[in-house]
Amino acid sequence: MATYAMSGGATGIGAAIRKTLQTAGHKVVVVDLKDADICADLSDYAGRQRAVDGIRQRCPEGLDGFIPCAGVGPSVRPPSLITRINYFAATTMTEGLLDLLEKRSGRIVMIASNSAPMIEHNDYIDLLLANDEEAACELADSRDTHSAYAGSKHGICCWLRRQSGDLARRGLRINAVAPGIVQTPLSDKVLADPELGQVMKDFGDSVPLGKVGQPEQIASVVEFLLGPGADYMTGSIVFVDGGHDAMLRPDTF
Repeated sequence: MATYAMSGGATGIGAAIRKTLQTAGHKVVVVDLKDADICADLSDYAGRQRAVDGIRQRCPEGLDGFIPCAGVGPSVRPPSLITRINYFAATTMTEGLLDLLEKRSGRIVMIASNSAPMIEHNDYIDLLLANDEEAACELADSRDTHSAYAGSKHGICCWLRRQSGDLARRGLRINAVAPGIVQTPLSDKVLADPELGQVMKDFGDSVPLGKVGQPEQIASVVEFLLGPGADYMTGSIVFVDGGHDAMLRPDTF
């Protein structure tokens, strides 16, 4: 039995990951706003520290893996909340748990998005990678929520690829799944948003495989990336999006 910790395990993709891992017999410690082993608001430093401390208390023997899955969608306002949760909570918690992961040569699976390559590398992403949370949040609030969301996921992809070499030398693997549109409470909120709803519906209708994804389909790939079958993979972004990324970027890979 492996021991995993994750954020955002109460609903949506996170709940499917938790169920998949628990069904396989693993221990899963969950951080979320509610209905979790550790209840914490990851939008600020105190909440992130509470989450890390709680995981440490429950898993002093180490972690076989960590999945920073907590996230919010582009319907959330202000945009800076997207920045704080999707990027800074994920990277801060990962860094805070590296010593526990080293004890067991652990694996990290982050949650990106197929929206990550839809935005060019820009000054907002540079601020994310420079770990300047307040400046990044200020800039996010001056722009639209899609820029904040896609930029946060673009930043996650850059961050993990920059970290992957050093982590590999420490015996750790780090990869990410990049879902497309998936039927979750998060996507339901976007579909209900008066500004973004129609765009989201049209995006869902254009999935090459002809249907919206299900959380369990993402969870199965996360389970693979955590397991021994992926032991020669690190620094990879795996698109699980029904073929959307290939359709939109056929000559870029």
